[in-house]
Amino acid sequence: MVYLHLRQKYREIYYFAEKNECDFVITNNGKLVKAVQVCFELNLDNINRELDGVVEALTFFNADEGFIVTLDQTDRLEKNGKVVNVVTAHQYLSS
Repeated sequence: MVYLHLRQKYREIYYFAEKNECDFVITNNGKLVKAVQVCFELNLDNINRELDGVVEALTFFNADEGFIVTLDQTDRLEKNGKVVNVVTAHQYLSS
């Protein structure tokens, strides 16, 4: 659902993978527009993996803010000077 939502608004949607991965990086002429990670829920088993993927993409593209879309969690996380907004799928798809 998140991909289809992004596809309606953006043309340049990619998957980012280096040491970590980020589900969707949206660019416009090579410049990052959004970095979006999607997971059912954040928990102790996956929070570092999910967060590290977004932060690595933000660092690669020299951006400051990204998203993690979950089923029903919200939060604001910071790591290495980057801000990652955790939003519900409903909030994200409504924006």
